[in-house]
Amino acid sequence: MVTSAIRVLAVDIDGTLTDPQFHVSERNIQALRTAHHEGIEIILATGRRHDYALPIARQLGIPVLLLSSNGALLRSSDGETVFAERLPASTARKLIRHMDAFRGHAVLTFDRPGNEPRSDSLILERADELNNSISRWLEVNRPYIKFVAPLEDALRDEDPLQAMYCGSITFMETAQQRLAEAKFLDEVTIVKTQYDHRDLCILDILTHGCSKGHALRRWAQEQGVDRRHIMAIGDNYNDLEMLEFAGLPVLMGNANEDLKRNGFLLTGNNEENGVAQAVEGLLGTGFPHPIRRE
Repeated sequence: MVTSAIRVLAVDIDGTLTDPQFHVSERNIQALRTAHHEGIEIILATGRRHDYALPIARQLGIPVLLLSSNGALLRSSDGETVFAERLPASTARKLIRHMDAFRGHAVLTFDRPGNEPRSDSLILERADELNNSISRWLEVNRPYIKFVAPLEDALRDEDPLQAMYCGSITFMETAQQRLAEAKFLDEVTIVKTQYDHRDLCILDILTHGCSKGHALRRWAQEQGVDRRHIMAIGDNYNDLEMLEFAGLPVLMGNANEDLKRNGFLLTGNNEENGVAQAVEGLLGTGFPHPIRRE
């Protein structure tokens, strides 16, 4: 057993576990495997939907929990669902109508597990505007995408996990201003992920009270795990509640400067195997001081 008090390690994927080319280094993989073999539960906490995150989980070669869609779904890498918190279809309809000017930047995500890709897991009205911002995401997820116009027609029989709007940072600032005028804000949680170097901002709209931090807290309470025994590693705004909840919060060196003002411990950036540095420091297998304060 590990000598540290940490029993759970929650790790973000994009910008944290993956490098700028979206690859997971062998050093990061080995660090998480070592933590697992030392008795630490590994949770991948990501804005990706479950099926999009699953290939990363399988690379690790160990059983993990996948906290996906920014906390809307918790499911094991073996396919066992722990819980799901869906956005009510009635709220999603209000959202789409309120954000009418941003339909070309919208995606609805549904949880439709199965052995084969479901071409209706991701619903879009069109892809032309999204292609300007997330062309790689569209290409990778193409087997799961279905086009429905108007978008509301996809909400007849099932609640989605979430809605997503994405585009340039400046354009999404306009979207945020529009969202702030909504009369149903008490029904939703708005989670932002922003990559300045890619001029990309993603706004995830989840059901009220849903986030990575909320989901991690719920799971910990159900498992009887004290927050002091949880370490979390992240790099973006959508990780903030998770980092604030964890007893040992670690921020990546490539995180935005304003996030670094929260006083979290800092590790290396995602080009320097920052996750491995933090985990090796925890387990005492790496350099003497792999984690530092700003």
